[in-house]
Amino acid sequence: MNPWTCALLIAAAGGIGGLINALLTDNGFALPRREEGIWCPGFIASVLVGAFAAFGSWAFYGSGSSVDLARESERVVLSLRFSGLAGAFLVGVGGSRWITNEVDKRLLKESVKAAAGKKLTPEECEQLTKAPARQVLKAVKAA
Repeated sequence: MNPWTCALLIAAAGGIGGLINALLTDNGFALPRREEGIWCPGFIASVLVGAFAAFGSWAFYGSGSSVDLARESERVVLSLRFSGLAGAFLVGVGGSRWITNEVDKRLLKESVKAAAGKKLTPEECEQLTKAPARQVLKAVKAA
């Protein structure tokens, strides 16, 4: 199989993993935007990071690591197994989860700064602990 075809399939599986991550998070298919001064890249970045993470993992540690693209003759015969695609999918979910968690961490840090000067009731605090990071920041700023 052509190495570039394999790379494209691996990246596509990682991108699908990023798409699944967007479905699993509270953010859903949000488009890129600024939220209270914090850049939230949205599901597009989740898909791209998933694809890049899967390709990187395959190229560094998978069957893609044995491909010599500079060699003109006798290229290594490359095969792509379902385990490679499944691994790319899981790496895509994990890689995109990383970017989602980084954005949520920034949102929650900003929420703590905003909440420090406010008096919240125990009921409001309990509601905040169950809300997604984006909603926590909006609720704290509004209170």
